[in-house]
Amino acid sequence: MPRILLIETASEVCSTAIVVDGLVVAHEEALHASSHAALLTLQIEACSKSAGLPLASLDAVALSSGPGAYTSLRVGASVAKGICYALDKPLIAVDTLMALAWGARNWYQQTPLDSMPVVYAPALDARRQEIWTALYSHDLQLLTPTQPLILEDNLFEKFIFSNEFPNQAIRAVIAGNGVEKIKNGLFAEETVLFSPVRCSAIHLANLAELLFQSNDFQDVAYFEPFYMKPPNITIPNHTIPDIKNINITI
Repeated sequence: MPRILLIETASEVCSTAIVVDGLVVAHEEALHASSHAALLTLQIEACSKSAGLPLASLDAVALSSGPGAYTSLRVGASVAKGICYALDKPLIAVDTLMALAWGARNWYQQTPLDSMPVVYAPALDARRQEIWTALYSHDLQLLTPTQPLILEDNLFEKFIFSNEFPNQAIRAVIAGNGVEKIKNGLFAEETVLFSPVRCSAIHLANLAELLFQSNDFQDVAYFEPFYMKPPNITIPNHTIPDIKNINITI
């Protein structure tokens, strides 16, 4: 069974884990990381020591590949690729929304409410009134591909209930840091369940192992995260001084 380093940096969560024989043996997580770049390598080192496994003894590195926050995704990808280059390990990319859906299903199966059919709608904050989301069936088959969605005019409710299940009573389990935005909408209590599941390296474990077993690896040299949209770069509104009128004394 593979030993895999798991890296999750798609959101404000900075999370790392090591999975061995399908079990998470080490886990480090910061729920509101101010700097993924400062935390990630320290988390990896802590996981390696906790599991008693040097990085060279691992079989692969898996990372949450997006969509998500541009800068934090780049940090995760850079660190993962660096380890793979240095230690000649394969790189596994796990879709962030599918990992969230996996985590949401594991959470819901522990406390199912009734026999109502369930779908899973992971949602990530995409700034302003927008989220990134997708729709998965009860057995995590992709029903509606990943897409940006603006939360106005009940578009999220239509996204879930209109396309795949126009005349069927279903419950949608929502997961991810887009939950708070979605809660502002109006839903019947029995149709939407907001889970506490957020991005975590733990949710990558099963999917990473499946991809490893199928030899579904990325080209380390050319891999790029799935950003969904370009970074939000703003130019500071500072007045540029006229250097011709500045007297410099040497």
